[in-house]
Amino acid sequence: MGELGVIQNFLSSASSFVWGPVLLILLVGTGVYLTLRLSFLQFKTLPYALKLAFKPGKTQKKEEGDISHYQALTTALAATIGTGNIAGVATAVVLGGPGAVFWMWITAIFGMATKYAEAILAVKYRVTGKDGKMSGGPMYYLERGLKQKWLAVLFALFGAFAAFGIGNMVQSNTVSDVMDSTFSVNPWITGILLTIFAALVILGGIKGIGKVTAFFVPIMAVFYVLGALIIIFLNFDLVPEAFGIIFTDAFTGEAVGGGILGTVIRFGVARGVFSNEAGLGSAPIAAAAARTDYPGRQALVSMTQVFIDTIIVCTMTGLTIVMAGQYGNGELDGADLTTSAFQVFLGDLGMYIVTIGVIFFAFSTIVGWSYYGEKCFGYLTGDRGIPFYKAIFVLFVLVGAVAQLDTVWLFADVMNGLMAFPNLIGLLLLSGVVAAETNKFLKVAKQEKEEEKRARYNS
Repeated sequence: MGELGVIQNFLSSASSFVWGPVLLILLVGTGVYLTLRLSFLQFKTLPYALKLAFKPGKTQKKEEGDISHYQALTTALAATIGTGNIAGVATAVVLGGPGAVFWMWITAIFGMATKYAEAILAVKYRVTGKDGKMSGGPMYYLERGLKQKWLAVLFALFGAFAAFGIGNMVQSNTVSDVMDSTFSVNPWITGILLTIFAALVILGGIKGIGKVTAFFVPIMAVFYVLGALIIIFLNFDLVPEAFGIIFTDAFTGEAVGGGILGTVIRFGVARGVFSNEAGLGSAPIAAAAARTDYPGRQALVSMTQVFIDTIIVCTMTGLTIVMAGQYGNGELDGADLTTSAFQVFLGDLGMYIVTIGVIFFAFSTIVGWSYYGEKCFGYLTGDRGIPFYKAIFVLFVLVGAVAQLDTVWLFADVMNGLMAFPNLIGLLLLSGVVAAETNKFLKVAKQEKEEEKRARYNS
């Protein structure tokens, strides 16, 4: 076995350890704890949160930040809605059985509270740089809130490295693969085009990223979800049975090769977290740049990201796969399984929908994660190294498109998981701050609602 093989084996073992039961229990457990601490906030405020995200009110004079609530949401969604929504769900169904979809839902429900807490701390402890731009995220609330700079440095280090793998090369490689297999486009051509487009967006900074994602994310999500909805409505007679299989299998387990209940839960939780990133600490970096008067206002907007990503997009994928019924033959996995499921119902059109969805989702992930990576690197270098980081990040888009990435994927997977540990420590120990800021904002929101009622009555 060569040196590369030894490294791959080590990273594979490290990945299995990092993403093992301890982290998964800590991730879900933190969400459950925060849900109880915040009195089931995500259930009570979801309609209001969606209204804030997509129908914002008048800008307040005391609002500070670089981008709008909606742009912060779409930037985070750009990084979150990726190939995991297409390939990740399929892998969860193959390895964990259809019931894994149910456990993805459970993870999302509690993950909404986690994502809310991350965002509220990100805004509360954010700082304004010399250039007048906002910086925030786990590294800042770990240092300024928890007073543990060593944890902040660890998070930033892991985040800066993870961005190159999961947020960059893995995505560009996925795009080059589907362009080659579907349209016979040379990977070098795909890589060069991706690099050019990435440079145009990324080098423009957060305001440029915010504008692009605000336009780009709704189109890509609607395009893919609309394809899935057409399948569901045209084959509605299969939907009740599909839901029945998901719910039944969630408590029995029928994965490929004879799964057990623990396997169903494990893959459902793991892929759910991997998809919506609740607890990993990435999305609050974007939330910190939002223009907002109260941390709680942006936190509610950020919370909707988990709902959109997992409850909507992942459900569409999972339902289509279960309806097609090809997940149990052991021959298909990942994006190939999702593509095949769409083809069962829509023919070649289904193949193109998934292929274009992969391209859009992967590119948006590159854009979103570039911002996460530069902020982590900027924290470590005092912002001096950000131009260098951006240039290298853009260059590695091309590298990813033409390279074999098994080792890079494993390394990034480990870094991504390691990000969660310092972040979750911060969330648990600063939960009192989260609760206090929540109570403060809910009082304001109640007053605003009463004022709106009086205004409507007087008019």
